[in-house]
Amino acid sequence: MTMPAGDRALATARLLAFAVPAALLGGAYVSQYGFGLYPCEMCWWQRYPHFAALALALAGLALPRARWLIVLAALAIGISGLIGLFHAGVEYKWWQGFTTCTSLVKLGGGDPLDAIMNKAPLISCDQPQWTLFGVSLAGFNFLFSVGGAALVLALLTRGRKG
Repeated sequence: MTMPAGDRALATARLLAFAVPAALLGGAYVSQYGFGLYPCEMCWWQRYPHFAALALALAGLALPRARWLIVLAALAIGISGLIGLFHAGVEYKWWQGFTTCTSLVKLGGGDPLDAIMNKAPLISCDQPQWTLFGVSLAGFNFLFSVGGAALVLALLTRGRKG
């Protein structure tokens, strides 16, 4: 027996609401620990909504009738994308960022003074550490997050009609 189109759309929305933040957070941690691209303060800001989206999506998978959890997960994914847009704008010098936006990579036991004395790298929010075709990681987060959130919401709308 085949699943009705509305149920398929809803199931796909649930899976995407989990997969999008999981993939983006996975990519962030691989780039951080695998390639030494340490996050600045605004990079961390983009991760927080993805953590929330993962928790909401997991709850939505566990409670299939709670469509509102998937809506909230999609909104959290979209918020991360909007933070990514702001961050990318700072990197591309479209607008001014926060002057204190830096992150000191902590070495050793996490003591900030020890990190300063050992010349730990200072990560600035207005300098992209990596780009592909001129798009920074913050820009990619914007594209994938906003696109993923829109797709989840569209599927939820489709699932409601079917």
